[in-house]
Amino acid sequence: MRVMVFVKATAASEAGVMPSTELFEAMGRYNQQLFEAGIMKSGDGLKPTSEGKRIRFDGTDRTVIDGPFSATNELVAGFWLWEVKDMDEAVEWVKRAPNPMPGPSEIEIRPFYEFEDFADTITPDQVQREEQMREELEGQ
Repeated sequence: MRVMVFVKATAASEAGVMPSTELFEAMGRYNQQLFEAGIMKSGDGLKPTSEGKRIRFDGTDRTVIDGPFSATNELVAGFWLWEVKDMDEAVEWVKRAPNPMPGPSEIEIRPFYEFEDFADTITPDQVQREEQMREELEGQ
């Protein structure tokens, strides 16, 4: 099961406050454990939304919106991409994580859709093309 693990933003992360040396080291040790367990496939921190943009879609119209964005507790400050056996395993790994922020924080876990979730709508040719693209991306 593939999951995306989101580290939610805080006022401090949105202000560009960098993690302490101690937190950076603790997170590095945690990431090493995830890597050694074969769970972590990718992960990184994100710059504040003041450096980001959103593109709003409405039919054929596209509107570019410059950051920063409000609702800090709904924003993402970082992520991991994990391969776990089930959601329970993902939860157990998140519980082991160092607190990613200097104060209260939140981490969200969301499973990815897999091909079998689209069994009623995706053709075998589409599955083959998607699998080939994933293989090529992994080889880069």
